[in-house]
Amino acid sequence: MHAEIIAIGTELTTGAKLDTNSQWLSIELASVGIPVLLHTTIADDRTANVEILRAALRRSDIVLISGGLGPTLDDLTRQVLADLTGVELVLHEPSLQHIRDMFVKRKRVMPERNVIQAMFPAGSEPIENPHGSAPGIWWELPRPDGSTCRIAAMPGVPSEMKPMFRDRVLPRLPQSNKVIRRARVNCYGVGESACEEMLGDVTARGRDPEVGITVHEGTITLRIEAHGTTESECESKIAATKQLIHERLAELVFGEEDEQLEDIIVRELHRRGQTVAVADEVTGGVLSLWLTAVPNSENCFFGGLIGVVVGRAFNLPALAVHDEHLPHERARQLAQQTRERFGSDYALSIAGSLKTDGIPRLGLALADANGVEVQEHIPVADVSFARNRAAKSALDLLRLRLAHS
Repeated sequence: MHAEIIAIGTELTTGAKLDTNSQWLSIELASVGIPVLLHTTIADDRTANVEILRAALRRSDIVLISGGLGPTLDDLTRQVLADLTGVELVLHEPSLQHIRDMFVKRKRVMPERNVIQAMFPAGSEPIENPHGSAPGIWWELPRPDGSTCRIAAMPGVPSEMKPMFRDRVLPRLPQSNKVIRRARVNCYGVGESACEEMLGDVTARGRDPEVGITVHEGTITLRIEAHGTTESECESKIAATKQLIHERLAELVFGEEDEQLEDIIVRELHRRGQTVAVADEVTGGVLSLWLTAVPNSENCFFGGLIGVVVGRAFNLPALAVHDEHLPHERARQLAQQTRERFGSDYALSIAGSLKTDGIPRLGLALADANGVEVQEHIPVADVSFARNRAAKSALDLLRLRLAHS
């Protein structure tokens, strides 16, 4: 048994809005052991919708639709479902009364066009929507092989779709004899291809649990998905795979699930009773922003200095820094003086310069009581990516120092 999810709306296919409903529904289905085979996003085109739904009916046991149930002319879902099976739309009086009552409660006059929201393909069932004016549609349609495809069409508004799915659609879905559990392991310090090479057969196709790799601004996330008959079976598979990942990637692994580098650093500094300060003349304060967003950071983050542009170079007026054309040397001095100024256990710095060959180069530095560690960093891609990557690389310096001390 598997499901597919269809998101309807030209605003999605043009990029004007992001389809978050499909992601949410996939997570909800996985939690009850129902895998999702396909995500499809379609514009408000009647012919295209019929073609996609006809294919979905053939290949999937469960089809979840979001969007297209409003009262306007571009809301086509109910008509498309009727076209799919060659039936008429019929009025459901209780649904129409619900819609009228909602307008009364809001002290508004109901436009006649809203009557269409109480029209349903003959043979389907309304799904009550206490949170809005658009009822959903439930339909169990037979297939030539004798099986049944269950279709649920829900509003595209997340605040209406989510409670409708949980309270009124999910209880109607067939129970799966499968359990699906997921986990994420986060890494930093190596490229995607190198990471996969180090992992070897851990990311092989068809492996159980399956391990996928995604990368965002240098952070590699390993997505583990385990299938089994019980939750404990899945958790056992995930634990064994996590152990393999740690063995093969060692200190490249820094956290799990939503943990970021700054979360690990603040937690460890707080545990040790140690502190950090930063000097940042490149990212516009990203380091300080990330660190201060972590709970308990006020106990370990002593402050930060943000650079200002002076011509083509940067200058932190609060510190006397020289060698501005050598970013690694500037970073060294910035880290040393920042640690002294704030009286912190550690200080991180990011310094920038434009070389004569036109290649921008950054210096990253970490200062503590034993001296200063310096790295040269060559930013790539767009400015936002380069800034965040530089900030992560600076944080990773401190993470590794804490891990080794």
